[in-house]
Amino acid sequence: MCNHYQTHPEDIPDWGEWAGFSVTREKLPMTADIWPKRSGLVARIDVEAKRIIEPMIWGVPLTIPGKRPGTTLTKRVTNVRNLTSPFWRSMLTKPMQRCLVPFSRFAEAKPNAGREEVWFNLPAEPIGAFAGIWRECEEGRVFAFLTTNPNPLVAQFHPKAMPVILHRDQYNQWLTADWAEAVALAEPFPSQLMAIVDLRLDRH
Repeated sequence: MCNHYQTHPEDIPDWGEWAGFSVTREKLPMTADIWPKRSGLVARIDVEAKRIIEPMIWGVPLTIPGKRPGTTLTKRVTNVRNLTSPFWRSMLTKPMQRCLVPFSRFAEAKPNAGREEVWFNLPAEPIGAFAGIWRECEEGRVFAFLTTNPNPLVAQFHPKAMPVILHRDQYNQWLTADWAEAVALAEPFPSQLMAIVDLRLDRH
């Protein structure tokens, strides 16, 4: 489960321009690190068909039964795996509630190493994009992104899942296609297009 990623603000304008999204520099985050319940950037198509980039809170509130009969509790869902669940399908079937989540790199916990993390990026691209969904809630707009089976590179550290990373030529398909065509994109990203990042050497 990915619960930490980075989006370096200085790379966002070029990525947004390439993908056809307008971004207000004042809305760019002050820090690259994004954690659950924190603000991250989301690229989407609004009701006026404008392609915008804006901040939202990472983690969709989901109410579930509590341990005691008759009680409930709310948890934050950051990673979405069960795409047939009625709760998630209600968003996934609506193209306007799909989004791109730009990232510079993402982390997975290093097995048996406490809080140590392993970082992954796309060496050929300063910014990649997760396949995301978003919705309105009481506190404002929130988002999560899809996960799928890990590729061999990620599976060494997290054998259960990895984020759904889109190829650039799939961005528009994710944002506009019907349900079946969109969820078909939930596949492992090729290992050969990814790398493990040594933070001591990374330019950021």
